[in-house]
Amino acid sequence: MIEFTEGIYTFYVYILTNKSRTVLYTGVTNNLHKRLHQHKTKSNPNSFTAKYNIEFLVYFEKFGWIQQAIEREKEIKNLTRIKKLELIRIKNPNMDFLNDLFLQEF
Repeated sequence: MIEFTEGIYTFYVYILTNKSRTVLYTGVTNNLHKRLHQHKTKSNPNSFTAKYNIEFLVYFEKFGWIQQAIEREKEIKNLTRIKKLELIRIKNPNMDFLNDLFLQEF
């Protein structure tokens, strides 16, 4: 199911981490609520995120077009770890876990 907001589709680029904030994962989705739930419950037990217990949202951006979201995801994935951390800390200086913003509705 695709979220529909104000006449446009909503897509998310997101960054997750593990509890100790040592591993970063960047992804793209059209339903962040559902995707966070999938990461938390390890719906794909053989995945990178399941292997490293990556389930905590620390950063996200919204887009109206999937092409924009995919392009941004690629940009972020090509950043160094230091640049990713700088990006996260602009919006989330303490790297707080933001899951509750989205999981309340699931």
